[in-house]
Amino acid sequence: MILKLVFSKEVIQTALKLSIIVGTILGLINHGSDIFANTLSGGQKIQILVTYLVPYSVSTYSSVCSIKRYEEKSKSS
Repeated sequence: MILKLVFSKEVIQTALKLSIIVGTILGLINHGSDIFANTLSGGQKIQILVTYLVPYSVSTYSSVCSIKRYEEKSKSS
């Protein structure tokens, strides 16, 4: 049940939108000067990719928890 929610179209779309916005902002805050100077190291590129995974994961977790709570409340009503 949980994996079905994790891979649902709505949850993925929401998480992708959020991770693109938040990941870009965090990437620019943390590595902006190196991005614009075109001096990113390989390690920094990996850090930037991970920066996008964090908000994606948080959004997915939050969405799944909210959907589960809503479904549980609907069943008990």
